[in-house]
Amino acid sequence: MAIAKQVSSNLEWRINVPDGTSERLVPESGAVLKLWLRLKSLLEGMILKIYKFLYKAWKLAVAEPKKVIHGIKVGLAISLVSIFYYMRPLSEGVGGNAMWAIMTVVVVFESTIGATFCKCINRAIGTSLAGSLGVGVHWIASHSSKDMEPIIIGASVFVLVSAATFSRFMPAIKSRFDYGVLIFILTFSLISVSGYRVDKLFEMAHQRLSTIAIGTSLCIIVSIVVCPIWAGGELHQLICLNLEKLACSLDECVAEFFKDNKTLSTADIEEDCRKKMLRYKCVLNTKATEESMARFARWEPAHGRFNFRHPWKQYLKIGASMRNCAYCIETLSGCVNSKIQAPIHLKNHLKRICLRLSTTSSNVLKELTSTMKTMKKSSKIELLVGEMSFAVEELRNAMKSIPNHLIITTPSSSESHPGEANTEPMTKITAPPPFMEIIPLATMVSMLIENAARIEGIVKAVDELAAMAKFKPVTDKKPNHTHTHTHSTKIHTSDNQDHDQTMKTPPKV
Repeated sequence: MAIAKQVSSNLEWRINVPDGTSERLVPESGAVLKLWLRLKSLLEGMILKIYKFLYKAWKLAVAEPKKVIHGIKVGLAISLVSIFYYMRPLSEGVGGNAMWAIMTVVVVFESTIGATFCKCINRAIGTSLAGSLGVGVHWIASHSSKDMEPIIIGASVFVLVSAATFSRFMPAIKSRFDYGVLIFILTFSLISVSGYRVDKLFEMAHQRLSTIAIGTSLCIIVSIVVCPIWAGGELHQLICLNLEKLACSLDECVAEFFKDNKTLSTADIEEDCRKKMLRYKCVLNTKATEESMARFARWEPAHGRFNFRHPWKQYLKIGASMRNCAYCIETLSGCVNSKIQAPIHLKNHLKRICLRLSTTSSNVLKELTSTMKTMKKSSKIELLVGEMSFAVEELRNAMKSIPNHLIITTPSSSESHPGEANTEPMTKITAPPPFMEIIPLATMVSMLIENAARIEGIVKAVDELAAMAKFKPVTDKKPNHTHTHTHSTKIHTSDNQDHDQTMKTPPKV
């Protein structure tokens, strides 16, 4: 150990570096360069976000141009109202309250004419009613003693505001006059707490009503004149579009269930089914839109094919019937995506009848779509409903014969003598398929039958709408054809009579 320590102490480590090859290490980037890189990345990120925002805005404008039109209409209305600031006679007429006209436009202008009408009328009624009551309360308080004046004003504010707030929970008030009640509470409170005299209140009320009248009038004129969007027309178009989606989804779901060769992968099937589900899911998600459109459509004047008292509530009944039908189609789509499949021979036994029922059902929905679009009564809807009912009965009879398809008959395996026919085949009874394998097929059949019954509910609702709205009957051209056929028959008969008369009359010599 002593020798090893002595040897190690004599060892030295040396590194020879050639002269002139050593360099001083310099940092790769300084603080200025780092700051520039960070600033550059920040600017690039902001530019990229702005580009993505503009791209999304452009896509939205292309997909829904009505929103762009609504923005232009609001800008036009505010520009017209701002004229009152630049034109001196008009500005002096309304005083310094011209800003309320701009606020009125911003608050009441909506995308549809019905919604704009609703808010304009609510704002005008709420402001005028609150102004008159406020002036009356101030007049009563001013003619009483000084001690009673704050008590009268405070008690009136408490009673009227409490009653108005409670009325907002009533369905009849909330559906049509909720905005007007809110304006009433705001205006009455502002007038009550103001310390103006009665004569000043009259002047302020006059100016306020003038500016609100100007703002609401311009909103109504611009919404009607510039690219009008009627809530009633949008509701009518939405119902027609939903009927088309139901018919398309019904056909595709049944066809996919009875498809023979499913060569697609599981992911492709799921993606395809998801796209199909979106068609009828739109019907399930439009309840709130239908209710709001029907509520605003009642405020609209007569326009186009819609009269003043058009039965807009009946559209809600049609929408409810369509949603009941969409629930059945959703169950059918679940059967398509089920991993448990029924035996092939049972599906083949019911394939033709189920496809026929789905076709007749979709034909009824398509005919209802045509009836709604043209607003004319259909002449063949009863025939199509009869075909659908016949297909339902045929499917029920086919379900009764399913136990016979669980029995497979095979020829006898015994050898027959030459020249002798084997007249006694051996019947082989197979075991029924598992119960879980029959569930998707049974669900499919039951939902098709239930869907047909719910489609009849849609037919009834559309017939009621046709009677209420007085749809025009379809011009029947059969009498003309009958008349033409009768006329041609007469001509043909007369020709035959002339021919017979010629044959009977002997030729003259």
